[in-house]
Amino acid sequence: MVTMTPIIIEDKQFTAITIALPKTNFMAVINDKGYIMCGALDVRLLNEKLKERGIIAGRAVGVRTIEQLLEAPLESVTYGAQELGITVGTKGRDALLKMV
Repeated sequence: MVTMTPIIIEDKQFTAITIALPKTNFMAVINDKGYIMCGALDVRLLNEKLKERGIIAGRAVGVRTIEQLLEAPLESVTYGAQELGITVGTKGRDALLKMV
């Protein structure tokens, strides 16, 4: 099952996407500039193989809900995210606000 829900953070709109998979969930919160995602995100691939795209993204591990994803410190971030001041340890919610 796929669920898409609008989320407002400090008057800024994002979209939360959850895909229920067997034995796990895929979760992301996105806007038109970037996204944060659960542990399924391969930041290393984005930084090494797709570096020229300048993808703005961050990964949080150990999260099971969108709310946890928003509150969790990011475990890894892309180079594009770093250029916006998003660093490892930034809460998901704060990272999203830097993507506006």
